[in-house]
Amino acid sequence: MKKSGRKREGSKPAYGITTQKNVMIKTRDGIALAADIYRPDAQGKFPALLAYGPYGKELQSLVLTFPPQSRPSPLWDGAIEAGDTNYIVPRGYAHVIADARGTGHSEGECCGIYGVGGGYEGRDCYDLVEWVAKQPWCDGNVGMVGISYYATVMILAAAEHPPHLKAIFADGGHYESYNLGYHGGIMWLFPRASREGRGGDSGYALGRAASAMMKRLSRAEVEQRLKDRLDDSDVKNYPNLFHMLHYPDAHPLVIDFLLNPCNGPFYQEGEALGKAGMVKIPTHLSVKWGRGWTVDGTIACYDQLKGPKKLELHPLPPMQERPFHELHDLMIRWYDHWLKGIDNGVMDEPPIKIFVEGIRQWRYEQEWPLARTEWAKFYLRPHGKLSREPEPLPSEFAAPDGFYQAPLTVTQTISSLKWSTAPLGEDVEVTGPAALTFHASIDTDDTNFIVKLYDVDPQGKRTQMTTGWLKASHRELDKSQSKPWFPCHPHTRSVPVAPGEINEYAIRIFSMSNVFKAGHRIEIELSSLEPFHDAAIALLPPDSFHLPSSRATTHKIYRDKNHPSHLLLPVIPPGQPQRGRGRG
Repeated sequence: MKKSGRKREGSKPAYGITTQKNVMIKTRDGIALAADIYRPDAQGKFPALLAYGPYGKELQSLVLTFPPQSRPSPLWDGAIEAGDTNYIVPRGYAHVIADARGTGHSEGECCGIYGVGGGYEGRDCYDLVEWVAKQPWCDGNVGMVGISYYATVMILAAAEHPPHLKAIFADGGHYESYNLGYHGGIMWLFPRASREGRGGDSGYALGRAASAMMKRLSRAEVEQRLKDRLDDSDVKNYPNLFHMLHYPDAHPLVIDFLLNPCNGPFYQEGEALGKAGMVKIPTHLSVKWGRGWTVDGTIACYDQLKGPKKLELHPLPPMQERPFHELHDLMIRWYDHWLKGIDNGVMDEPPIKIFVEGIRQWRYEQEWPLARTEWAKFYLRPHGKLSREPEPLPSEFAAPDGFYQAPLTVTQTISSLKWSTAPLGEDVEVTGPAALTFHASIDTDDTNFIVKLYDVDPQGKRTQMTTGWLKASHRELDKSQSKPWFPCHPHTRSVPVAPGEINEYAIRIFSMSNVFKAGHRIEIELSSLEPFHDAAIALLPPDSFHLPSSRATTHKIYRDKNHPSHLLLPVIPPGQPQRGRGRG
């Protein structure tokens, strides 16, 4: 590619927009996919950015006329994710927005979960990329654009190695398929909103859809799975899921999650994370703090990539505005380098860039977790204290903490336990993954454990920094993969708890970066239920809560000499970090 002089900013707007609507493009198996094409209104050839998604290209066209909205506005629609045409095209790129198979105006059948079950997304994107590259207005250099679903399929596409896909820029993708539907073994209810449309999300623009499980299994096998799920009291006592299991044909894209509560081949056989190691083209990954399952999935995906790569961990709040328009300056700079051949220094900086909350500063890093991390244990102590010193007394003298939780069918009161440090004498930076390891007994055969970590200022204002979830029956660890700061649960089976038995639980707390300032306190809160509405949930996508436990359960948390329950935090010692330069 021709070099054209170093500049750190991206291409300047220089073109108007010409549009081709509803262009039908044939795939290798004869399915016609519909696309809208927006390109510069000038002679010549241009690189192109492809967006492939299921929410309808007509909905994406609102980016041309509809002002961006942020959560929790009721006008925020998480499905408008294909990129800002008004920014992309004037800067010398074609913007191709295609309806995924079985959605919008495209033919075929929509089936499965992000490459799982259907497996057509990567192949369809390959065919679209190669068709675009051959058009008279394209110079043969193709990238991809979009967030969430659109970002996830970029990995699936790049793993297919289309010759003209030269680079990708993926933000907020869901690369671990099991973690899209379950956190710590607890069902997350958001996927229904994104697929069927709830709480402001438009959902998929479905034409023809099918459940992968309903296609794979015999009717007898399906009926048995439906019965098994109805035998779960948590599911039986949640009316929406009870309805879904009785009318599965009405919910083809959600029933697959419900019928697969454990991890295994169904989720792993086609997921993006499993294919990331096949990606060799330049890849820029980014995600915002506050959606920890997506943060850790993005980091895991980054680790697997084989080509030139960058990782950026972006500031709160956790969700971008819709229509998607943010990060476009960074994206265009990336594509100016890899698609236009502009030597703009985008690869000169260290590979990882993080935003440190608390001090609100960007910083460059070389690895994750940071090599200079000092792993610090904060022990759970009586009177709700977090201390660097362990409890010296046995349980005979240091009785356990406890809480009783009635199910939401009979109460709206959520019980919890809290432990916090004394006001900090100096700033403490916590950057990286964390874990809560504790000893507990319950008087039922299962429960949910939910941990939230807060920064509490001197006035008592709590800011949620990160979270972790674990279903008690999913406490089993893969010891070969686990680290003290990263407990790895295989989630391949459910093992009921013996009531009254003291068990050790290790909860993975999703990655974060925050400076807890002097005078602030570090606080954790442990519960078995979570509110359906609070300040943190309001900033997440619709239905971003978890299937509540239906059991009336007494929880005892042991934190004595024989049960050293503790929070493990990645403390970063003061030093001379590499500071970021603006948005570069």
